[in-house]
Order: sequence, then C-alpha cells, then structure tokens
Amino acid sequence: MVRKKKKNNLKVTRQLVTFYNPKSHISEQYRSIRTNLQFASVDKSLTTLVITSAGPAEGKSLTAANVAATFAQQGKKVLLVDADLRKPTVHFTFHVENTNGLSNYLIGEHNLKECIVRSTAANLSIVTSGPIPPNPSEILSSKKMQQFVAEAKAEFDLLIFDSPPVLAVTDPAILSKMCDGVLLVVRSKSTEYEEAIKAKEQLEQVKANILGVVLNDRDQKKKEYYYYYGKGQK
Repeated sequence: MVRKKKKNNLKVTRQLVTFYNPKSHISEQYRSIRTNLQFASVDKSLTTLVITSAGPAEGKSLTAANVAATFAQQGKKVLLVDADLRKPTVHFTFHVENTNGLSNYLIGEHNLKECIVRSTAANLSIVTSGPIPPNPSEILSSKKMQQFVAEAKAEFDLLIFDSPPVLAVTDPAILSKMCDGVLLVVRSKSTEYEEAIKAKEQLEQVKANILGVVLNDRDQKKKEYYYYYGKGQK
C-alpha cells in the first residue's frame, strides 16, 4: 500500500510540471499557451474557459491542470472545475477526495464554498466532479449550472472547466455557451485529421468562441512538446 501511494504521488508530480518544475521546457510551453490565450481574448477579459478535446486520451485534462497552474503563478485567483461528469480525473491529478464536488452543488446538496478545495499551488483552487450522476448533460445545462458559473466568477479571476471530449458527448457544447472561450486539444499522431475538423465544426455549430488549438505530444526531437494555434492560423 505504501509503494502504491508513493507511485501515485510521483504521477501527480509529473502531471503538474508547471508547479513542480516551473523552469522546464515543458512548463515554458504551457506559459506560451497562457500568453496566447490572453492575446486571443484581448478585446474581452478572459474569465471563463472550457478545455476539451476531440476524443479521449488526448491530454485535455493534463493541459487544463497545467494551464490553470500557469495562470495562478501569474497572480490570478484561479478555479479549476472538473466538469467531466463521466470520467473525471482532476481529483487524481491533485490527489484529493472526490466525495463532494460539482455534481453535489448542481443537485443542491452543498454550496460553492463547501465544494472548493485549495490546492498546494498558490492561487489555485479546484472543484472536483463529485459523484458521477446518471444525467450529466441535463444537469450541466440546468439553471443551477449557470448559477455556479455566476457565483464562482464573483470569487475568482478565472474559471477553467475540464470537460469531456467533443465527439463523445454534448457536454462541451453546453459549457461553451456559458463561457468566454474554448481551447481544443488534439494529440500528435493520435487524433485523426477528420476528427479534429469535426470537433471544430461541432463547436462552431453552437457558436462557441474557439480561442485556439493545442497540438499535444508532438515529436520531441525538435525539443517541442506543445504547439498552439490561435485564430487565423492553420
């Protein structure tokens, strides 16, 4: 049991590279994403952001956690929300319990303050998914979710929502209507070109404000881990 716990802690360290190794090249790439997001939303202050992917296992949760950490390091008060009410992972990343979170708030069991957990990173708090509900799309599209966003915006400078993949469910499209922008993550040599285009089109159909695309896990022979493509770039 002790060995297993130690292994989990090492996993957390690797994932939150921007916190545990802020001077690394990978951390610098995350900071580049932060900078590009700020430029992409120059006409309007970015207060709510959805991070999603075309399909599963493309790195959207890893990206959400580290981008949240980089904004927090900039001095912003950030709340990372696990809005993936189907396969949540934020509680694994931050090594916290997932007994009380977003789903508890949405059904009226707990208030916002009771759902917030402070992370070890300064200025960064999280809300885990909570127990997985039988109707994720329905409760995410409820007035209670809109209330959650409004209340959280009053307490934090930036809300980042880790959402499920676009092509799997409608949840990201629902969340995008409540937020300032969407960041789409695709994985090099994994995400099919057609899938990426389809994900983009589905977000555009609901008039989501796509701020950019992150190309994750590119061949490291060129010493690059993440690429960011913003508006107007191909």
